[in-house]
Amino acid sequence: MSHDAPYAALSPDVVLQAVEATGLWTDGRLLTLNSYENRVFQVGLEDGGFLVGKFYRPGRWSDAAIAEEHHFAGELADAEIPMVAPLRFGHDTLLHHHGFRYALYPRRGGRAPSLESTDQLEWLGRLIARIHLVGAKEPFQARGRLDRKTMISEPCNAVLASPLIPVSVRESYRLAAARVGEAIDDRLDAYGPWRALRLHGDCHPGNVLWTDGGPHFVDLDDARMGPAVQDLWMLAGDDASMRALLEGYTQFREFDESELALVPVLRAMRQVHYAGWIAQRWGDPAFPAAFPFAAEPRWWEQHIADLGEIADDLS
Repeated sequence: MSHDAPYAALSPDVVLQAVEATGLWTDGRLLTLNSYENRVFQVGLEDGGFLVGKFYRPGRWSDAAIAEEHHFAGELADAEIPMVAPLRFGHDTLLHHHGFRYALYPRRGGRAPSLESTDQLEWLGRLIARIHLVGAKEPFQARGRLDRKTMISEPCNAVLASPLIPVSVRESYRLAAARVGEAIDDRLDAYGPWRALRLHGDCHPGNVLWTDGGPHFVDLDDARMGPAVQDLWMLAGDDASMRALLEGYTQFREFDESELALVPVLRAMRQVHYAGWIAQRWGDPAFPAAFPFAAEPRWWEQHIADLGEIADDLS
């Protein structure tokens, strides 16, 4: 299987065959859903229903790490937290077909939450606190941590090793990224150790689906160990939104207010990681189609300028 085109062999027929290998019968309906790291499909069933198939990017996570993702999702569902967990077939949630690893999920629709609504933010805060109560019970062993290595060092190395970044700005990028890394190190050294727990990890509005009955969460693909505030800041557009989230959160779990000082660091890490992620995945045909701007020198010039501003703000 090609590293640059890991899904070249994942044809519609292979997807349908993978679903039917579980004993379910499909009706041929197949809709590709929005996902770049993995491949995700809505599949129609013969009985008129639907399910969602998630085909994991080869080489990204070990089987043990995926098992931890599934176990965490199951724990949350068992605690009556609205997390969409994978379906079990016999004893297995991680399935294999035609060289691909995949999982099947019930389809759960919904719309994006209204982040201007104090009521909705407080509701989300309560649910995130309950996720963290479960997440604090035991650590991940195989999924790693939200740290400088995975969010700064590895993405920067991916950019510098990629032909995507123009040679004319490569050294400027290296220097700007190094400045950000040093500023992050200084902030983290000043803060000291944080209390890590199992997180959703990528709790942005696209991974929260709202229905008339309330919200539910999807996609634990970025779940890892980290500080509680990581699952809050991406939903908080400003200080008032964060306060609304915390108003709900603290009804169920204590929040260490000192973690708010980590938000600029976490935001900077995400911005550095984003460019590295695109560079690392550029050989996958889905990425040039989805992120054509990354092939333009002016985007890298702006990214380098943004890194300079981030370093200034953190210093």
